[in-house]
Amino acid sequence: MSGVDHLHELLGLPAVDFQHAAKEAPIQAADAAAWRISVDPYDDESETTWEEAFQAFLQAVDPAGVRALIIGQWGESCDETSSYPIDLVIATADRLTSLEAVFVGDLTMEEAEISWIEQSDVTALLRAFPGLRELGVRGGTGLVFSPSEHKRLRSLTIETGGLPVGVIRGILDSELPALERLDLWLGVSEYGGDADVADLAPLLSGSRFPGLTHLGLRNSELQNEIATAVASAPVVAQLRALDLSHGTLGDEGAAALLDGQPLTHLERLDLHHHFMTEPMQDRITQALESSGVRVDVSERNKPWGDRGAEGRYTSVAE
Repeated sequence: MSGVDHLHELLGLPAVDFQHAAKEAPIQAADAAAWRISVDPYDDESETTWEEAFQAFLQAVDPAGVRALIIGQWGESCDETSSYPIDLVIATADRLTSLEAVFVGDLTMEEAEISWIEQSDVTALLRAFPGLRELGVRGGTGLVFSPSEHKRLRSLTIETGGLPVGVIRGILDSELPALERLDLWLGVSEYGGDADVADLAPLLSGSRFPGLTHLGLRNSELQNEIATAVASAPVVAQLRALDLSHGTLGDEGAAALLDGQPLTHLERLDLHHHFMTEPMQDRITQALESSGVRVDVSERNKPWGDRGAEGRYTSVAE
């Protein structure tokens, strides 16, 4: 299984590690980067806490100009939940007056497996920052998404090795009228992904988020069932991009997509990391690319051992 990388950008701004940038002079303008604040709890030469690093950041740049903030490693992942850095960020909301994007948990596999990241109720950020346009989270353990109302949020990304059904229900019970992009990594049951396709019904109906144009239902051990449901889902008609990547998609799910409603209005269909046979991979590519749809069918995998469909695996789990 592959891991996940550090973010390269957020809100269209390049991700910059503050600790590295602080060693250079002059430091970049506050609004020129998506600032990553991170500490290494295993660095014997530095005993800096995340709070100390964050305070140093606020002193080095103009907080009122910060548009995007990336919360990286805040300590040993199994000892402290994300409420620790989130509360510190919220406490400075009156200074971070231009903040439009936050990503919580930008850790790679070398820092912590995705299912080891201890999350918390991330909707506290929505309540504290009414101007937030993008919110991203990595890690599903302890993750809570309370039903919320937010008028400006246009992008929500939740990356997990197992997404709790309570989080999905909290999102679908929220009032997010500006939401254009929703990207959910559903994961596997072994690591807390306890939702089934029926739990996605309000989303697939198209009635929850009328402005949605990008939908990702990714990294799922139920990818064939999801593809089958999507094939007749009303929400598809409003989409420009559909992402069913990173999961266990095989010929069954791909055939359902081809036999379902037309997908030729899409600009992009992402199916990479899949288990389709080469003939099916060619069939779906030819059927849609002839209509101008960009189709990604890279990373064709083979099941483990001789287990057939049972040997398929998601890109990210633990």
